[in-house]
Amino acid sequence: MNEVQGPTPTGNSRPYRTLAEALRAHRIAEENHEFIAAITDAVGISSYIDRGRYIEAIRRGDGASLHIGKTYTNGFTEDEVVVVGSTPLRLRPSEGRAPYFFVTHPSEFRPIAPVKAKRTATPRAAAAPRAERATKTSERDYGVCDVCFMVKTPAGGCGCD
Repeated sequence: MNEVQGPTPTGNSRPYRTLAEALRAHRIAEENHEFIAAITDAVGISSYIDRGRYIEAIRRGDGASLHIGKTYTNGFTEDEVVVVGSTPLRLRPSEGRAPYFFVTHPSEFRPIAPVKAKRTATPRAAAAPRAERATKTSERDYGVCDVCFMVKTPAGGCGCD
């Protein structure tokens, strides 16, 4: 499949020698490397090219190239079955690449934090009432001068002194 290798946002289309080199260059999470390698082995990839925001993995046979991003791999057809380990991948329709499907990388499946149980053994004591907060300096009233009608300062002076 001869594809036109146009410029990327950075201005070049640099080929990578290996998948590991491409994954390191794009700073893809280490826990995804084995998963992505299994996908590319199952599909059959001939070369990897830097496309700026993703790695373009060109297939050996017919079919669209895969786009490997930080959190996804895109470029599968609807009827394509990709098996990693002994589990077929659950493909979802792509929004940006309309007729193709994508799979999310394992690092994106974060464990849900366990819900803490409420304690019911001892009731909580009522909190002591709080004392009133002192007013801010700007809110205090120091009076008004009888001569110039200016607000007096904390020292008791005004503008006419």
